[in-house]
Amino acid sequence: MIRALAVVLATGLAALAPAATAQNAKQIGTSRPPVVEDVWKPAATPPGGTSWKLLESTGETTRTDAQGFIVSKPIFPAQVKALAGKRIKVAGWMMPLSPGAKQKRFVLLGYPPGCPFHFHAAPNQFIEVFAETPFPTNETKVIVVSGVLELTGYDESGIFYRLRAARQG
Repeated sequence: MIRALAVVLATGLAALAPAATAQNAKQIGTSRPPVVEDVWKPAATPPGGTSWKLLESTGETTRTDAQGFIVSKPIFPAQVKALAGKRIKVAGWMMPLSPGAKQKRFVLLGYPPGCPFHFHAAPNQFIEVFAETPFPTNETKVIVVSGVLELTGYDESGIFYRLRAARQG
């Protein structure tokens, strides 16, 4: 009997909690923050640039190797193949590969970085960049990079794109 009463009371209190919280917020003049519809969007395409939508159109095939690792190879669509060896311009977020105030080699992410301990991007959502001159390290703002696009990934490295002779803007 006591156990049943405790369950009924706990259920009733749990049901009242959201209403009480909302009422308390109104009483002290605060409100809940607005709901953000979608913060997970790629960097905007710079004028005359290549979109992440196009780069993400590259498909992949995967298999599990002898050590149990999943490896993938790209399936480049014709529009992406047409960019191979050409200078393209793309925007994204820098992920440095070494410490320091400047970077000559880094990863350009199509989407904002989410976790410093886990690389969350699919192979068609990032580009390995090799710069002619070092870029200032900046992990918080979108940067624009131009470089010669190299299509890779046939070695099952997990890297589908590289920009060679890269420079800012």
